[in-house]
Amino acid sequence: MVSPAPSPAVVTVSRGVRVGYGVGSICTATFSTVPGLLLLFYMTNVLAVPAWIAGIVVFLPKLWDMFINPWVGQRSDRTVSRFGARRPWMLLGAVTLPVTFALTFAGPPLTGVSAALYVAFFYFLTATAYAFYEVPYKAMPAEMTDDYHERSSLLQWKMVFVGLGILLAGAGAPAIAGTDVSGHRIMGMVIGAVLLLSMLAAFFGTARAPMIARAEAEPSIAAQFTAARSNRTFMVLLGLSCAQMFSAGVMLAGAPYYATYTLGDPAATTTLFLGIVGPLLITMPLWVWLSKRYDKRGAMILSSALFMAGTVGMAFSGSLGSAYAHACVLLVGIGYAGLQLLQFSMLSDVIVHDALVTGKRRAGVFTGLWTAAETVVFAFGALVLGWLLAATGFVESDPSTPVAQPESATTAVLYGTTLLPAILMGVSILLTLRYTLTAAKIREAQDAAATTPADTVETRDN
Repeated sequence: MVSPAPSPAVVTVSRGVRVGYGVGSICTATFSTVPGLLLLFYMTNVLAVPAWIAGIVVFLPKLWDMFINPWVGQRSDRTVSRFGARRPWMLLGAVTLPVTFALTFAGPPLTGVSAALYVAFFYFLTATAYAFYEVPYKAMPAEMTDDYHERSSLLQWKMVFVGLGILLAGAGAPAIAGTDVSGHRIMGMVIGAVLLLSMLAAFFGTARAPMIARAEAEPSIAAQFTAARSNRTFMVLLGLSCAQMFSAGVMLAGAPYYATYTLGDPAATTTLFLGIVGPLLITMPLWVWLSKRYDKRGAMILSSALFMAGTVGMAFSGSLGSAYAHACVLLVGIGYAGLQLLQFSMLSDVIVHDALVTGKRRAGVFTGLWTAAETVVFAFGALVLGWLLAATGFVESDPSTPVAQPESATTAVLYGTTLLPAILMGVSILLTLRYTLTAAKIREAQDAAATTPADTVETRDN
């Protein structure tokens, strides 16, 4: 039984800054959702790209994140400007991401491999532009406050806007895109405008954000990897997060296929996402309370278990119908809300604890590697699903020539989007049991740092 955590400290971040920071997560949620939800389906069912090629197109640009994200983290750690260290990079992302995103879904007069090459090129540029914004954005909470529970309260606002972002993306984007090229082109421009507004709002809204200390950059990318590997707590958290993102990536990429071939209603993609969005918008106070009552590890295990139970239940929806499927998705949404809040809050805790133990502030180091791994693993879910569909005989098509899929492919859709995510979420629970950073441990480190002269701080194992 996890002991109750101590009461939260006095709030140190103003509401204006909380809202200003939180609104930027509309970009994060929208960008994470729309390509994950529509890009694979767009290529296989609109541009007639073979499923195995479409999976590679979704995945390969994300490998670039393993290089660009740590580089952006390092550079933002070193940046000195009148806008601070993080905000200039966020502004760069704001002026580039909306354009490249819209071009990705511009719908060229191409099909098959030629269309795949077009999408791959602009999706590569989109991944780069997103790194400019997202890496410094994720580094900011650890630099705004060093209080354990204040970070959860700060991120609660973020999660409210994550819910709004997923509402726009999960419900709005499929409705706009429809099943033809012109719909996807319009969707790309509309979502691009949403990304622009969100990123600019965060840039201006965090102008007065407090900074408790300046980050210290590692001298090279190799040094960043070394620093991350030396922090056992970070590696455990990264592992459990990757399992969760892999699970979510498979499920998200499979949602249009699940709605089309399992529920027999392509429009159900929108209502399925409403089942996920609702809990994100209304359960954040509950998850904050649970994280204080049973510490963040206990709350994380509970949220993962709810997600896993919902996905297992979805596997029986072929015979139990659409209403049952939506009830299971609602359970998934309650668990997913907790995962979203707790992942980022625990990452901020790791960054703060690392600073207390080592005497270095390396927010960009950890968020750069975290964001790279998160996006790669999320895209890997679409790659795995694409290969699974190809192996089971899924036939690519375009709106003018619809095809009937073989039973092997529809079976793969059902179990690939339900049981595979459930297994991966079970792995994340096992890893969460190895996560040991609690409020008490951070308080110990704070007490030790307060009694240790600055020039005698030694690097210790985290």
